[in-house]
Amino acid sequence: MDEHQTAVAAISECVKDFHREQKVFRIYHGSTNSTRRSDRRRDNTIDTSALNHILRIDRDVRTAIVEPNVPMDALVAATLAQGLVPQVVMEFPGITVGGGFSGSSGESSSFRYGGFEATIRSIEIVLPTGEIVTASSSDKPDLLWGAASSFGTLGVVTRLEVQLIEAKAFVELTYRLCSGGSEMVEGVRQETEKPENDYVDAITFTVDATLICAGKLVNALPQGTKPRTFTRRRDPWFYIRAEQVLKRLQASGSGGTETDYIPLADYLFRYDRGAFWTAQNAFRYFRTPCNRVTRFLLDPYLHTRVMYQAMHRSGLSDFYLVQDVGIPFARAAEFQTWLRAALGIELVWLCPLRMRRDAPDAGHGLHAAFADPAMPDLLNFGVWGPAAYGRGEAVRLNRELERKVRELGGVKWLYSHAYYTEDEFWAHYDRPAYDALRAKYGATYLPSVYDKVRAQVAHEATPATGTTARLRSRLGRIWPVRGLYGVYKALRGGDYLLQKGHSPSPGIQTV
Repeated sequence: MDEHQTAVAAISECVKDFHREQKVFRIYHGSTNSTRRSDRRRDNTIDTSALNHILRIDRDVRTAIVEPNVPMDALVAATLAQGLVPQVVMEFPGITVGGGFSGSSGESSSFRYGGFEATIRSIEIVLPTGEIVTASSSDKPDLLWGAASSFGTLGVVTRLEVQLIEAKAFVELTYRLCSGGSEMVEGVRQETEKPENDYVDAITFTVDATLICAGKLVNALPQGTKPRTFTRRRDPWFYIRAEQVLKRLQASGSGGTETDYIPLADYLFRYDRGAFWTAQNAFRYFRTPCNRVTRFLLDPYLHTRVMYQAMHRSGLSDFYLVQDVGIPFARAAEFQTWLRAALGIELVWLCPLRMRRDAPDAGHGLHAAFADPAMPDLLNFGVWGPAAYGRGEAVRLNRELERKVRELGGVKWLYSHAYYTEDEFWAHYDRPAYDALRAKYGATYLPSVYDKVRAQVAHEATPATGTTARLRSRLGRIWPVRGLYGVYKALRGGDYLLQKGHSPSPGIQTV
């Protein structure tokens, strides 16, 4: 804790310097699972990458005190050693605690616990004035809820208290097939209403075939049952396993189910290898067959830490739809039909979300409306895939998606590209509540959330100037230069070392 306090004091002094000059600063975390680009430079950046330690795990209170750059796999490993696990665990090992809080993150337990930010009991934050404060549900709750989903625009979060639950050895995961949008919506809703379920999500393969996956925490395997794993190189991707189950259930035609018993950590990070199914796009890009042999040989490149870095560096994300949107259950079947008709997309991830905040005095910040008791539960659609070969068409399709989400009363999560105009953006999010907090805590000189998440489409239209820039632009249009460059830069980065097993070794104290 002494090292932590020293590091935070240094960050505070840096922030005070920027504040005196009213100079905009950015925050460098060391890695990211966002698809947005950053304009950080050495002269405008506060480096928080060293804040990657688990400071304490309290078995009695069931909380973990952690620094913001602790990744999910390190947190899960440390808490499982104490027989505990976070209430919500984002599905990619490299997503950090701070990233899940400052952005908007949910997973298959969010139908019960809400978004990841709702599982945070308190935070320590360096305000834009340089003051170090603690915010919780009982002390400065406006700052706690306002900092959630604020992308660092209310200050630098330096410590978080994560709520935990009792862990068990396995997840008993039952797969059930449903057909059609209405049946899909009702099937997911039914699973969320069963008190024995701890995890619920689904994969829609086609509009007429959705596989619902409902999980229960258990400690023992039925006699004669072997655990199903997904994290080893020889294991199938979870998506491929789900596809196999889908075909068997379709062939049986009996309306039956199939069940796997999955070690808890394997379940939590089941989508890491292959990044759900999006790694198939990489195989298509490099014109390489995607089969058991190639997936085994290329496995080190097909984990999300490497894939996100490659996507960032290559710029190929500019030609993809990489969006997660929450749609009210009552409009979810309509949205599914629209996705197929307007965008040609059927394969999506579905995750039920209870984003409504029951905590007192929770109506603050970008998502102040989440404190409305009338807020409906949402069904998250993970919409990922190639959009177009031309950047202009990719932008158009992304904007069509944003418009449809607004029309249906949904919410778009902002980890990805946002193509709204400023007026469109603030029609979606609570500007008065957000601006009031910015003024109260001295953050008005910092970039706003809109400034941080918007895609710089107008800037992209400017022709490259200078010999080097023009050459780089021309090379980027030659297949497969972009992809190879992205992989090269990803493998040079520190995230590749993490993927190869050199995880951080945080100092862990348990009480």
